[in-house]
Amino acid sequence: MQFTNQATIEIYADGADINDMREMAKLPEVTGFTTNPSLMKRAGVTNYLAFAKQVVAEFPSMPVSFEVFTQDPDQIKEEATILSSLGPNVYVKVPILSLDGQPNINLLRELSNQGIKLNVTAITTKEQVRWALDALNPEVPAIVSLFVGRVADTGVDPTSFVICSSAMSYRYPNVKLLWASTREVDNIRQAEQSGLDIITVPPTILQKWLSRRDMTPADVALDTVRGFEEDIQALGFSILDDVADPVK
Repeated sequence: MQFTNQATIEIYADGADINDMREMAKLPEVTGFTTNPSLMKRAGVTNYLAFAKQVVAEFPSMPVSFEVFTQDPDQIKEEATILSSLGPNVYVKVPILSLDGQPNINLLRELSNQGIKLNVTAITTKEQVRWALDALNPEVPAIVSLFVGRVADTGVDPTSFVICSSAMSYRYPNVKLLWASTREVDNIRQAEQSGLDIITVPPTILQKWLSRRDMTPADVALDTVRGFEEDIQALGFSILDDVADPVK
């Protein structure tokens, strides 16, 4: 696959600040949204359903993922039903594992068989990918989210995990693989070349990519030198002046 500065992979904006979402929605590169409890906490969301309804109302044609807020299986079913009912563009995020480390296979299978579009989240191993794929109804659209950045944060190269996951999902046309926990702009290229369908990108990284994607390495060097010069001027330091007047 030949990667260009105009990525062909789907890009979802990752966040829960409604103003940021409005700005990201204006970008032709952004085709959907993902949220999670941590992002909602950071954004100061105080009423989950009100926020979710607002997002669906403002972006009715863009896929958006909302996560359940409970670990109790029966309550997950109730919350998933409520979230799914908000709109046909909603995917319900359910973690692959319960709090005691057990796979949520039966729960995922039941929800998927009910026609709920799932985003199976917090996946970090090939085995977990297999569990998710086996649990999902082949007739119902779904997303499987690989937390690639969190794997890399441990010092482990996630390349094998990503490529194997892509190979496993090939026989599941209803499932889209998503690169989650994006850490840097180059993850967009890596996700695309690995055969993934979606990458979810925080607004800060997305803005960096959009502003710098047409720069050559030489452009980056010159931009860096100019940035140093701006900071030097702001500091007002001079090594030569300090030598001439050491008590200055």
